[in-house]
Amino acid sequence: MTAYFTRRLLLMIPTFLGITLMVFTITRFVPGGPIERMITQMQMMQGDQMETTRDADESGSGAALSDEQRADLEEYYGFDKPIIVSYLTWLGKVVRLDLGMSTRFNEPVWDLIKSRIPISLTYGLTSMLIIYLVTIPLGIFKAIKHNSAFDNISSSIIFVTYAIPGYIIGLGVLVLFAFHWEVFPLGGFISEDFDDFSRLEQLKDVIWHGVLPMVAYVAGSFAGGTFLMKNVMMDNLAADYIRTAMAKGLDFKKAVVRHALRNSLVPIATGIGHSISVILSGSFLIETIFNIDGMGLLGYESILQRDYPVVLGILAISSTLFLIGNILSDIAVALVDPRVQFGK
Repeated sequence: MTAYFTRRLLLMIPTFLGITLMVFTITRFVPGGPIERMITQMQMMQGDQMETTRDADESGSGAALSDEQRADLEEYYGFDKPIIVSYLTWLGKVVRLDLGMSTRFNEPVWDLIKSRIPISLTYGLTSMLIIYLVTIPLGIFKAIKHNSAFDNISSSIIFVTYAIPGYIIGLGVLVLFAFHWEVFPLGGFISEDFDDFSRLEQLKDVIWHGVLPMVAYVAGSFAGGTFLMKNVMMDNLAADYIRTAMAKGLDFKKAVVRHALRNSLVPIATGIGHSISVILSGSFLIETIFNIDGMGLLGYESILQRDYPVVLGILAISSTLFLIGNILSDIAVALVDPRVQFGK
């Protein structure tokens, strides 16, 4: 097993290099960028000089920046070097835990990401916990009560929530419970006077602000896990070893808990590690609706603003977490099912 996980760790390196190099190359060929954005901003500030600028552009000699200034900016951002050289320079900084400077905020990328990690972790971990706490027992109960009224009604509800996008549900609960009935706040992660609260009041404030966004996050996420758990549980309940155990006098409830449940958790365990990167990614639509300044909104705005250092910084973190999650999934499967033996 040690040799297997050592190989998996070593395979993370070329996978990470391939993902980041591909995206890094794409950022170089996508129209726009920090220099073009700076030129646009300077042109907008030259409102009373637009006619002069337009005449100069027609002659091919005018621009918001001179050729020397543009060359200096290209050197500063590394655009004057070949792609592979610039990539290796960026990679060298990442190895030293330096994600660079944001071209939009002119702040260290890690500081921007670090300030949003607690928000993303709060919603990500809570939503994942809620999803597993609901889908596992619900899937078990649906398998036991297959084709019953409960099974059919719960399936209908799950399919309806799955069919409606999370941001639509978010808009609905926001209008109803925040705007119309004013039960919950319209948005944000905490109140403006959060620092003046006691620890218990701060906890209540975070929960109060998080109820509606959490509903939007998890509403459509129960279908996959629930039906996966139900189908696997039904297969195990129909297996010979369950019938043999019950024929020897084992109670049905004990047969489910002691035998069928553990084997049914194997497919669920494979997805736990994969959820690690999703925890931090967030949803930019939900974060926009509820005015939550998390990782999803930061990544989305960075793509629109061509803030490539932030985009690459988020990519580096999420890619690393995803690759680590794959290994953790294997560990989770081994813990749930002792029969699993990894090759040497």
